[in-house]
Amino acid sequence: MPGLGDETGHGRAAEGVWGGGEAGVGAEAGALSPLSPTHPPTSTATSPPHSTSTSASADASGPAQVSAAASSPGRPGDSADVVIIRRTLDEIGPVADKVTSYFYALLFVRHPDLRALFPAAMDTQRDRLFKALLTSVKNVDDTAYLTEYLSHLGRGHRKYGTLPRHYPAVGECLLTALARYASSTWGPEAEAAWVRAYTKISQIMIDAAAEDELVAPAWWQAEVVSHELRTPDIAVVTVRPDQPYPFLAGQYTSVETPWWPRVWRHYSFAAAPRSDGLLSFHVKAVPAGWVSNAMVHRARPGDVIRLGPPSGSMTVDHTTDNGLLCLGGGTGIAPIKALIEDVAERGHRRPMEVFYGARSDHDLYDLDTMLRLEQSHPWLSVRTVVALGRGGGPRRSLSGQLPDAVRQYGPWWEYDAYLSGPPGMIRNGVDALVGVGIPSDRIRHDSVEELVAAGD
Repeated sequence: MPGLGDETGHGRAAEGVWGGGEAGVGAEAGALSPLSPTHPPTSTATSPPHSTSTSASADASGPAQVSAAASSPGRPGDSADVVIIRRTLDEIGPVADKVTSYFYALLFVRHPDLRALFPAAMDTQRDRLFKALLTSVKNVDDTAYLTEYLSHLGRGHRKYGTLPRHYPAVGECLLTALARYASSTWGPEAEAAWVRAYTKISQIMIDAAAEDELVAPAWWQAEVVSHELRTPDIAVVTVRPDQPYPFLAGQYTSVETPWWPRVWRHYSFAAAPRSDGLLSFHVKAVPAGWVSNAMVHRARPGDVIRLGPPSGSMTVDHTTDNGLLCLGGGTGIAPIKALIEDVAERGHRRPMEVFYGARSDHDLYDLDTMLRLEQSHPWLSVRTVVALGRGGGPRRSLSGQLPDAVRQYGPWWEYDAYLSGPPGMIRNGVDALVGVGIPSDRIRHDSVEELVAAGD
């Protein structure tokens, strides 16, 4: 349960409901019995500890913040429990950082074996815990949404070694922290509402993990087979997993290196599934980025990393003849390249327009590959968009920002749109696409909420 939100590569992040890696440990005698699983746990898988170094330097991270939306008064249709929960959130909002720190202190003192499931440095974990908890309790009445959201987290938590017996320990410490800092609104009624909400949340995650255990490992070992430095801070890393790794073009995975145990970051697959089973990632080293710097500057052929399960819904809908409009900023071009390969392998000629954005011509590290793909497929068009400079270098290069460039072309109402890149680009890109007539339900990208958490 360590991380209700992993960080990611070119802007993907999020996994773990309880804050950074994911942790959870057996409940001691005295744990709140109402927080025990509602029926006997069915998953018994456990993850062996990583055997490498555990030293780490802290990432910059601010205190957890409770959003205004999360702490707003009850809304029409809210159940009594949700109304009560929102009151609690409203009270702890100004001191959310203290609540989180107290929660972790309780967790590690009462259940010291849980500490091994978390990264050595806890800085980035604080925000993730509350973001995930708030998202969960805020939507406790929406069973469909909650099930989808928490099932994904429950499956992802397997790679941390989270077990069903860990959830009561987390719930016990959570309620104790809330009782301490929400004294004005806390009482038997509030405690009962939180117990019911947490029991529902934990059971969904336990069930999802148990189902996933029947069909997939908790993680995959993957050997680095090639490492190509494209720029001083961008590398193309190709790995061979130790067993078949099923995924779809446009998805991403979480990566752990042997140098930073229990620190996971998300990276997109830079190619469609291959017959040889190899997987490629485009990784940009960012300041103070533990995993990104290790992947770019330290990893070499023969090194072994670990992969979590695939995730993401930025995949091609092959049931339609719509064209594909793709915006890729920086290393966000990686999943766009995978989408091109996916369309090509289907043998179905669909117009595909790609806008490849970068700060400067120098940052167009994968341009040659994109132009080769364009030459091979007459239905594909590639334009580069350079933020700094006149953009007169590569063929059909534009200057400015990606969203502005897209507005110059079109019409796009017969296209499905795909965006991959930094959070700001995604937000502005979505606004631009909606503005030129693409319905929001035909615009696919990684969750901006998750992207904001990405620091590596």
